[in-house]
Amino acid sequence: MPQSLAKVYLHIVFSTKNREPLLASPWRDELFRVLGGAANNLGCQSLIVGGVEDHVHLLIQLGRTISVADAVGKIKSTSSAWINQTRGLAMSFHWQAGYAAFSVSQSNVEAVREYVRKQPEHHIKQSFQDELREWLRRYEIEWDERYVWD
Repeated sequence: MPQSLAKVYLHIVFSTKNREPLLASPWRDELFRVLGGAANNLGCQSLIVGGVEDHVHLLIQLGRTISVADAVGKIKSTSSAWINQTRGLAMSFHWQAGYAAFSVSQSNVEAVREYVRKQPEHHIKQSFQDELREWLRRYEIEWDERYVWD
């Protein structure tokens, strides 16, 4: 086959360093556009970006020529630079070192999109840590509590 074809959907989750509630609501939607634009600029298609004051969720279609790690690293570095250059925070902004990425089937794209859209309502009832533990269990990913929360 002379042509390489792929359609890989990912649900990506990462938090602010130490889960600090720094993503202020007055500019959070603009941050979501920056995150989505960073993904698009890498050849990934951003389907939705959402979150709350201490973490974000991205649903993307991964580009055919980029690895998950490279895509997440570049999205995080682009968006943290934007925050540091435009938001005037009292301290330098950083995302957590790690991330979680979950595969999404074509049939579940709309359900994940709705889940990301409803993040503010969701986190009235559940913390970020409990939410991530639930996703890790669902995908049968082993983790070490000592290292997942930086």
